[in-house]
This record gives sequence, C-alpha cells and structure tokens, in this order.
Amino acid sequence: MRIKILGTESLGVRGCCCLIETKNKKILIDPGIALGYMRHKLLPHPFQIAVGERIRAQIIEYWSVATSIVISHFHGDHVPLYDANPYQLNVKNLIGLNPNVEIYTKSDMYLSDLESKRAKQLFSMLGKKPIAAEGRNMDNMTFSQPVTHGNDLSTTVIMTRVEEDRVFVHAPGIQLINDEAISQIIDWHPDIVFVDGPPLYIPRALSKDQVAEAKHNIKKLAESIGTIIIDHHIMRNYEGIKWIEELSCKTGKRIICGADFMHQQRMLLEASRKDLYEKMPVPQDWHTKYAKGKISADVYWEQGKKFYNANSSSSQCSLN
Repeated sequence: MRIKILGTESLGVRGCCCLIETKNKKILIDPGIALGYMRHKLLPHPFQIAVGERIRAQIIEYWSVATSIVISHFHGDHVPLYDANPYQLNVKNLIGLNPNVEIYTKSDMYLSDLESKRAKQLFSMLGKKPIAAEGRNMDNMTFSQPVTHGNDLSTTVIMTRVEEDRVFVHAPGIQLINDEAISQIIDWHPDIVFVDGPPLYIPRALSKDQVAEAKHNIKKLAESIGTIIIDHHIMRNYEGIKWIEELSCKTGKRIICGADFMHQQRMLLEASRKDLYEKMPVPQDWHTKYAKGKISADVYWEQGKKFYNANSSSSQCSLN
C-alpha cells in the first residue's frame, strides 16, 4: 500500500485529501481544496494561491486515474464545487475525466440541506450516481456509519478503512472529540490513521474540557496505532505543531502532521498569512485581476518558498 497526502493544512491548503494505492486500486479520498477565503481580514496570499494551484492540479490528475473516489462530506474543502471560488476545485474541471469511476459518499438521508444541494450539483454535472457508502464493506475497503463533524450535530462524515499489507484509516472532521468515531478507529486496528484535530485557531469552538478530551483520545489511539497523522483544523495555527510534538514526546509514539508523513516542508500558510503579506506585499487589485484570469500567482512561487524555508518550524522531539 502506498499513501500520499495530497492536500491538507500543513501542506499549505485546507483539506483532507489523500490517495491510497493498492495492488489493484487507486482510491482518491476527499478530492477538494480551499484556502480559507478570509483570515485576519486578508484574502489568501498569492504564494498560498500558487501552492493551491499545484495541489489542485494533482487532485485533478489523480481523479483521472482513480478506480474509486470517496467523499466523506460536502464541505467546500473536501469536495469539488459547482460554485467554487477562485481558490477551490471547480467541478467543471472534472467533466469528462474518468467517467466510469465509482464515487462513494453518504446517502441522501444523512446530508444536510447545504450538502444535499452540493451533491445534486456535483453529480448532475458529472452525469453520475453516487454509491451509498455508510456501513459498506467490500474487498479491501470499509466505511463507517456517519459520525458527527466535531460538535456540529448538523453535519456528519464517513470514515474510510483500506487494508492490504497494512491498514490505513481516513478520519476527517471528527476533531478527536467524537467517542463513537474513536472507538470505531480502534476497533478497525489501523497501522496508520489520518485524523482531523481540534480547531485550536478558534478559541470558542471547543470548551477546555473538549480540548482535554481530544488529547486523551489521541493517547488512547497511540496505545495501539503505530503512526498517527493529525492535521486539518488543528494546523490552522502554530499551536497545532506544539500540540502534536508535545503528545509525540509524552507518548513516545509517531504523532506527526501530513507534511511530516510526506517528508515535505511544513507550510502552515494560513497561519502565516499576515507574515506573508508583510514580507511579500500584494497590490490592492491583485485578487480581482486573478479572479478574472488577468494575472498569475507564479511570480510569488519561488519568492514564497524561500521565505517559508527561512521561517519554518522543526520538531524538537522528532520520531519521523
């Protein structure tokens, strides 16, 4: 089994996208991307946009060769959108690509009103019917029943288990506070889990007790899982890096972010948006021109990499 984390916060974008390659399958999970449309009253920096462009191109490439596609839920950073903003993946870019691919997602009964609207738009544009995934067990792929997205009772997600020479579990959106999801992950006996951490960047999103519960649940997972990849919501500020490094040191287990797993530079670009604007100023009308296709983000690509390499964080207790 080969696991590629394609798009997540430690790699510079919002998302939980990955590709799982087995002997006979290429499974693309959560093929969406976003950049956080507004943060600190700032639109995404052009360097962040340049990174997003490259990850979006990868997702499109892997969509075209996937044997199965899984959509855990229909938030805009997990799924292609009909009405995507300039920094997301527009479903129009996928029309005609891999028309026979099987797409697994939640049944209609588990979709919120917004999710239902997005699902209808997506599958209408693709000319496809989705396959109900919840509770399904087939070949080397298993899906959970829907579990809540953090403490948002209006939205549910499905988790995915893939087994070949080892077991991989994709657990987006649970924010480590969903006991049902944690129990399911443990029961699946994974070797590697890619799990969403709590949104520490929003102080009022979770109570202190819930944040403590998230840490407790990671310790529970660490008792039996060799590699725990924590990313997504937790990596929208630098507190997330401190959080996983502390837990890795305390448990003696391999607790890392997506960039660490991929042996790539940590690039928490949303967390560093203010710094990016200060170091690389952006003309006032840049985003308007970009949205109209009149300007490119490429000029910021090399400049941004140099800045980020010079200001990157590194683990003080690395078990990579």
